Amino acid sequence: MFTKVNSKVVSIDLVASGPIVARRGAMLFYTGQVWFQPHQTPGVGGGMSGMASMAGRMMQGEYESTMIAQGNGTVHYGYRGLDVEIVNLSQGGELRVEASRLLAHTQGLQSSVMSTTAQAGGGGGLRGALRSAAGSVATGQGMFTTRLAGVGAAVILGHGGFIRLEVTPDRPITVDPQAFAASIGNVETTLRSTVSLRNMGRTGGEALQLDCAGHGAVYVQASEQRL
Repeated sequence: MFTKVNSKVVSIDLVASGPIVARRGAMLFYTGQVWFQPHQTPGVGGGMSGMASMAGRMMQGEYESTMIAQGNGTVHYGYRGLDVEIVNLSQGGELRVEASRLLAHTQGLQSSVMSTTAQAGGGGGLRGALRSAAGSVATGQGMFTTRLAGVGAAVILGHGGFIRLEVTPDRPITVDPQAFAASIGNVETTLRSTVSLRNMGRTGGEALQLDCAGHGAVYVQASEQRL
């Protein structure tokens, strides 16, 4: 599948992988016979109403144009000098990652866009969308998450490299929301505030934390810088 050329660039042989979906502008160069065409990600899932979905997407801009590469050749991908990490789903599974952090993936992975309110228990409808938006502004996370499911591989983007942390039912993990990059497997994320009337102003800059529970893994970037 994908091969890491260095910390910023990956390559892939289209003969071995089949068609590749990547964000527009991520192709650096290619060899062989390769052609590109626009690709469309399916609409939002997660039970949100059309009005709430539209409002949320307009507020967050949580969407990236993608292109599909096909042919007989090798394509190199990278984006704005960001660090890359290859996530293999060779045994199947599910990857959740914000659209801004997704560089490319094999076409065999089923792609859809879901509401984070459905994942985090924020409630449906416009009220849930607005509640999620408030958390998004504070953490830098979008209201919508790209969901990739099936067998294949994907490449995610971040600052400063990545750490993969295993999550099990008896070993939940709490991470900084701005350092959180993606989750794989059956991982539920819940945003939690550590601010109270008694400690207001003395939280040391860690007022919001992201609890990760379930069974799978989370990818954390070595930075709190937003994409």
